[in-house]
Amino acid sequence: MSDLTADAVATEHPGAGNPAAPGGARTVAAAVPPSLVDRLAVGVTATGEPDLVETVAPLTGERLACLPQSTPADVEVAFQLARRAQTAWAALPVRRRAAVLLRFHDLLLKRQDEVLDLIQAETGKARLHAFEEVLAVAMAARHYGRTAHAYLKDKRRGGALPVLTHAVEARRPKGVIGHISPWNYPLELSVGDALPAFAAGNAVVNKPDTQTALTALWARELLVEAGLPADLWQVVIGDGPVIGPAVVEHADYVSFTGSTRTGRDVAQRAAARLVGASLELGGKNAMLVLSDADLDAAAAGAVRACFSSAGQLCISIERLLVHRSVADEFLERFAARTRALRLGGGLAYGADMGSLVSVRQLETTTRHVEEAVKAGATVVAGGHARPDLGPFFFEPTILDDVTPEMAVCSEETFGPVVSVYRFDTEEEAVAAANSTPYGLNSSVWTKDLRRGRTVAARLRTGTVNVNEAYAAAYGSVASPMGGMGDSGLGRRHGAEGILRFTEAQTIATQRLMPIAPSFGLDDKQFAAVMTSGLRALKALRFR
Repeated sequence: MSDLTADAVATEHPGAGNPAAPGGARTVAAAVPPSLVDRLAVGVTATGEPDLVETVAPLTGERLACLPQSTPADVEVAFQLARRAQTAWAALPVRRRAAVLLRFHDLLLKRQDEVLDLIQAETGKARLHAFEEVLAVAMAARHYGRTAHAYLKDKRRGGALPVLTHAVEARRPKGVIGHISPWNYPLELSVGDALPAFAAGNAVVNKPDTQTALTALWARELLVEAGLPADLWQVVIGDGPVIGPAVVEHADYVSFTGSTRTGRDVAQRAAARLVGASLELGGKNAMLVLSDADLDAAAAGAVRACFSSAGQLCISIERLLVHRSVADEFLERFAARTRALRLGGGLAYGADMGSLVSVRQLETTTRHVEEAVKAGATVVAGGHARPDLGPFFFEPTILDDVTPEMAVCSEETFGPVVSVYRFDTEEEAVAAANSTPYGLNSSVWTKDLRRGRTVAARLRTGTVNVNEAYAAAYGSVASPMGGMGDSGLGRRHGAEGILRFTEAQTIATQRLMPIAPSFGLDDKQFAAVMTSGLRALKALRFR
């Protein structure tokens, strides 16, 4: 379907479907005027007379912005500027760096309407789902603003010889982080991941997706207003296969969020240079509804799990595993809630779901649904594009009778589509949930919280939510978040989320005597003394 146009994919809707949300008086063109685009574009590192590229507003299909494109040479310049700024930044006390994050937190909450407009204009998502990004970034800013000093402070470690050896573990910044962020959560996955890197004393060269670069540039502008040195955060824009490798080529560490296919390439390029990388990649996430679940709560949770940001969320649910004894009742409640979701693209609160971001996402979603239906799947709700609302709208869709040979069963759709499967035992449900090569997020619903945690511990995913879709685990910013298997490497949030941007350094100071024959001992006598000492240390339970 790669040759299809938006008009060809968005065939006429047959009638009854999800209701339209009331439209707002404000338009995308009014919220994102050329003057704002010009102001933000100044933050792009692009020298000379750069090529320009147009982005499209998903809600209307109209031109949104015309942005300068960086070249590989510009990427090199960006790293040079960032390295010069990083030296002075790293020399500052951690608390002074962290104070910038706390000021940014306050500015973000105060001026959130500005960025909510940008997020909606660039992604097409509903305003409530855009607000989730503000929440996530504010929580990360507060957390690392308050805890960076504790994560990064020197820590006393046991020395080689008690009393005689003084050992300290120190944390040093990596240098300049190459940060490649995607289009689907442009605020959270650009600045949200950059904040701990800055707190740890690094500079960042960020390549956001061109479609959502304005949001990243706005965040950079706000962080500079909060006190971040302007050269410390460089933004380069360009075609992924051209600019992405250039970022990896110069980076001291790589932070990447995107597809598993591209993540493998990033990992190989980073490994060839012996630099580390954290990769948050794709998923085919499962939600388990156990026999004792509160079905109303589970149905409401499934709506959030499957259709937030029109399903364009790495940790959203695409597989619903429901105990056979409650499957029909659950599906009835879930379908009713899904059919009632209000679709719309107004720059205001009120819509329950917005648009897909592009014709490419619409094509994939449409293909998965149409191929599944042709092969025997049943559409329980949705199933149609909605060109009456905008060029890339697609109804929230529930599929039943999905079988393994259907693409929607195993491939990531990254759209508002979920498939329902029935199970008889917990063993069967856990096996089904773990049956994909992915391992990013999962969800378990039960009235018995101990049972829920027991089932959760058996799921091979980086995060598991009990009686919530994804927000509970993701919002617990003191705890790590990331994927297993084909869903990636490394973690954001918590200690791992900031320590990944540092190098561990051990400083050991020896006192009174060397760890070598001395005081007249020959080699054999030294070995005997050390042997006795090792036995004594074990008996005294030294670590």
